[in-house]
This record gives sequence, C-alpha cells and structure tokens, in this order.
Amino acid sequence: MITNPKFFVGRQEELDKMTSWVTGVPPVSANVVGRRRIGKSSLLYHFVQTYEQRIPQPNNRFIVVYLSLQNAHCQQEEGFYRAVGQQFWSCPMVQTEPALADPLCARPFNRLAFSSAMGHWKRHGMLAVVFLDEFEVLMRHHQEFNEGFFDNLRSLMDSGALMLVVASLRKLDFYRRRYQLTSSFFKMGQVLVLGELKEEEATQLVGLPAVGSNNDQAALSLEEQKLVRQLGGTHPFLLQLAASFLWEARHSGRDVSWAKARFEAQARCVPGYSLNPRRWGYPLQVLVWLPLNLGRRVRGIRGTVDEIGNLMTGITILIAIILVLLVVFNLLK
Repeated sequence: MITNPKFFVGRQEELDKMTSWVTGVPPVSANVVGRRRIGKSSLLYHFVQTYEQRIPQPNNRFIVVYLSLQNAHCQQEEGFYRAVGQQFWSCPMVQTEPALADPLCARPFNRLAFSSAMGHWKRHGMLAVVFLDEFEVLMRHHQEFNEGFFDNLRSLMDSGALMLVVASLRKLDFYRRRYQLTSSFFKMGQVLVLGELKEEEATQLVGLPAVGSNNDQAALSLEEQKLVRQLGGTHPFLLQLAASFLWEARHSGRDVSWAKARFEAQARCVPGYSLNPRRWGYPLQVLVWLPLNLGRRVRGIRGTVDEIGNLMTGITILIAIILVLLVVFNLLK
C-alpha cells in the first residue's frame, strides 16, 4: 500500500467520486470492488490522508478514518468496535473534544456502546466515516459477524450516524449469497469497480523519482520506462514490480534479461496477468481483445474484477451475433 502521498498518482475520477459520496446530502455508503493488487488499499488510504484538502470545512463535519480488516482485533465483533474506536482516537480533533472522546470510553465497547457513540456524534453534528479495507477477511469469521452485526451497521448508516466505504474483491452481494445472509447492509448505495490505470496515469507512475530522492528527477531512464510499460501495461502493481527489478538490475550490475525473468516469475501470481493480451502474439491478441472488451462493455466496467467472466461474456455475444447472421443469411438465400 502506498502511504506517502508523493508517490500516489492518478485515480482522480475515483477520488472525486469518493468526495461526492462523503459530501452528498445525505452521504452515501459505498463499495469499492477490485481484484488483488489493483490499488484498492492505496486509494482508500490516500483519500483518508487527503480528505481535508478535498472537503470544505471538514473538521466541523466529519471524522474520517481507515481500517484494514486484516487487523488481528477484527476477528471478533467487540474487537472490531475497539479497532474502529482506536482509529477515531488517533484523530487530533477527537482527542481535544470531550464531547467526541467521552462516548468512546464506554466499557465494554460493544455493539450497544458503539451505536450509542455514533448517535452521540450525530447529535453534535459530526459524521463518522470509516473506510474498511479487505472486507473478505471479515467474512472468514462470518459466524462471529452475524445478521445482527450487519443489520446494526445498516441501521446506523440509514440514520445518518455512520458512513462506510467498503473495499472488497467481489461486490458485497456476492458475500451475501455465499454466506446466505439477508441483511440489507450488502446493498450499498454506490459501487465503484476499480480497474487499471489510464495510459497517462501509467506514464506518470513510471516517471516517479526514487524514494528518498531530494529532486523530482525520474528514477528510471526513458528506455527503462518504456520497458516497464511494455511489461506492466497499465496495471499499477505490475508497473511497480517491473520498475523495482529494473532498478535493482541497474544498481547490482545485472542485465535486463535478469530483471525480466524475475518480473515474469512474480507477475504470474498477480490475478489477471496470465490473461493479459499484451503478452501474446498479435493474432492471439486480436482473437482475445474483441470478446474481452465486449464483455467489459456489457458489464459496464473498465478493468474487471473477473476477466475470465468478461471473456466468456464476450465470446457468448460473438457466438450469438454469428448465429443471428447465419439465420439472416439463410433467410435471404
């Protein structure tokens, strides 16, 4: 996850959408969906880092925090509330405002205490906004986080006492169906599917300076940047991976073939990499590109969570078109 704002590039449309969710009347809870290594964590963390520059008078209206559900305390319900409460405590405004801090001191800090605290904040004109990352980790403990847990969160959201932005590998409705849950929590008002970077964003990424550099000079040469783009396309993690190996090769006296080999070995573990048409010969690129992009357009997203699903959707559409054309051709004969 990128934690230094200096090295976060692009995603302006996504950041603008998040700003509109928070500042909407009423604020809208949302689900950010994307496959692993696509940049969900970095996006959520960056918004929390920079929301004060995006929202007019934020300190008078919002307390915005980030929490990864990989946190060891998030394996039980009460631990979840304590983990959220600790993130609230880290905010300077909470520490200096007794009306906000006192409700967090309840013991035990359980579902009732958490709900009471959020209601107290609402009465003081303050909205708690929590960016929850790695939602699927929470669902590994689905017996602990039951219908009542999710219904309570939904009730707080509906009453305007809490806003959630939840990042997950699949849309929340997938987890509802998988674990046979009925809570309306899983029907978020907005869904943002996070895809790969735009071309200009990818170019900006590979032109970043080195960590610890005192100037803005690119860490990679123009030739190295070109090679990184060839290897990583517009995938943020693959671009960083390729760049790191080229940087290491240059500074350790190794050649480019070593960097490519190391990149290929690790890139195979990245979801969607093996289905990237950039890696194949031109004839195969043409055969895969058309159905893949048809599938993406029909499913309404750029940079899918499930590229195999997009490919199958596109192939189905092509087969249907071919069959219709054959029927029309036979009728005209």
